[in-house]
Parts: sequence; structure tokens; C-alpha cells
Amino acid sequence: MNAITDDPRLASAQRAMLITGRVLLGLYFIIPGITKITGWAAMSAYMDQHGVPLIPVLLGLTTILQIGGGACLAIGFRTRLMAFLLAGLTLAISLFMHDFWNVYEGTDQGHETQNFIKNMAIMAGLLYVAGTSGKAATD
Repeated sequence: MNAITDDPRLASAQRAMLITGRVLLGLYFIIPGITKITGWAAMSAYMDQHGVPLIPVLLGLTTILQIGGGACLAIGFRTRLMAFLLAGLTLAISLFMHDFWNVYEGTDQGHETQNFIKNMAIMAGLLYVAGTSGKAATD
């Protein structure tokens, strides 16, 4: 047990925080995954602007990982594995799509920098979940 769960009164609060965090991280992927389906053409054009290869394949794979992995994370199914996969996806998306070190017409470097840094924080949270014990992560 850790310092929080040594106190049974706090154990349920800790569990609620873990579940809430997992659900919010899951939603962070589910919602963009759905918008990739509804905005397929626009996302394809955005990916093309950033020089992403094999757009139909990678966009389809990203959509599946975001919706499926996000849902698994939210409900606590294979949590550590899903967190690890989504962390890798987040890194790939950040390097290809939020590459603030390149300048693209019609994009805002400050906004891309902010998205990159935000994604690194989300990736850090996912890696934390992936590295926790099964009990804490609901493996």
C-alpha cells in the first residue's frame, strides 16, 4: 500500500481520481478519433501538407487507435498496454503534425508549439499510467 491507501477513508477517493483521470485521457483520444471520420478529407489534406506518407493507411490506423484505444483506456481494459500504445501514437502525431520547427503556409507556429508541448504532457501522463502497477492502472 502507499501513503494514500494506508488510510481506508482516502482509498475510495484515490480510486475515483484514478478512474476519472483514465476516463478523461480516454476521451482525449475518442473525440478526435470520431472527428477524423467526420472530417476525413480535411485531415487528409492537413496530413499531406505536413508530408505524411501513406495517408489513407495511417489516418485509418490513427482513427482506430484513437477510438479503440481511448475507449479501452476509459473503461480500464488492458490499461497499461493501451496507455503505452497511445503514448507512442501521441509522439508520432506530435513529430509529424505539430512540428513547430517547420513553417507551413496557413499554420501558426505558436499554436503548433503549444500543441506539441501539450501532447508531450499527455504522453507523460500516458507513460505514467503504462508504468503503474496493475492495481493502480486497472490492468
